[in-house]
Amino acid sequence: MKYIFVSGGVLSGLGKGIATSSLGLLLKRSGLKVTAIKVDPYLNCDAGTMNPYEHGEVFVLHDGGEVDLDLGNYERFLDITLSSEHNITTGKIYRSVIEKERRGDYLGKTVQIIPHIVQEIKNTITNVGKGSGCDVCLIELGGTVGDMESMPFLEAARQLHMELGGGDVIFIHTTLIPIMGVVGEQKTKPTQHSVKELRSIGIQPDIIIGRCSEPLAQTTKEKISLF
Repeated sequence: MKYIFVSGGVLSGLGKGIATSSLGLLLKRSGLKVTAIKVDPYLNCDAGTMNPYEHGEVFVLHDGGEVDLDLGNYERFLDITLSSEHNITTGKIYRSVIEKERRGDYLGKTVQIIPHIVQEIKNTITNVGKGSGCDVCLIELGGTVGDMESMPFLEAARQLHMELGGGDVIFIHTTLIPIMGVVGEQKTKPTQHSVKELRSIGIQPDIIIGRCSEPLAQTTKEKISLF
């Protein structure tokens, strides 16, 4: 099983979901079986009770799960059927850990973000990935690198990379390449700082996807490749 994590930097709404779905389609057309997971770092257990004006309309899965619209993109792009397990939220993770603590599964230990919450995230990702019977599992990390609520998920991704190795885990980072002023210069500084933030927590992106209103100049690509 190979795991591909897709993160986002600079700001939200960069199209990580479409990037993840498109990557999955390319892999599928290469003859691989692909599944996808969406991570939402909010404390809600699912999107069913959230204000649609804030979060958008929910997508209803075949098992009745009310989830983020990105899972609808995954199903349409990849022609697959997903379940509620493919949507991981902070609320679900905390609920599972607290239930285990109440049952005494941790044998009286002090339950903490590290290792217990992070381990629960890793277990959930690997269980869904292995249970799908696929070759590749795409994991879209919702939110923006640097957000406090995203940190446990990024730490889980870092640990999985360390445990499984670079041959089984890669990181893709999506960023914004703004164009400033009438001269139309493509600015790479936001990407540089975003990658620096990612590296500060121990993750070196293998691929950088730059979103820009115009095709990226060769000089811009060369500059980004140094980050």
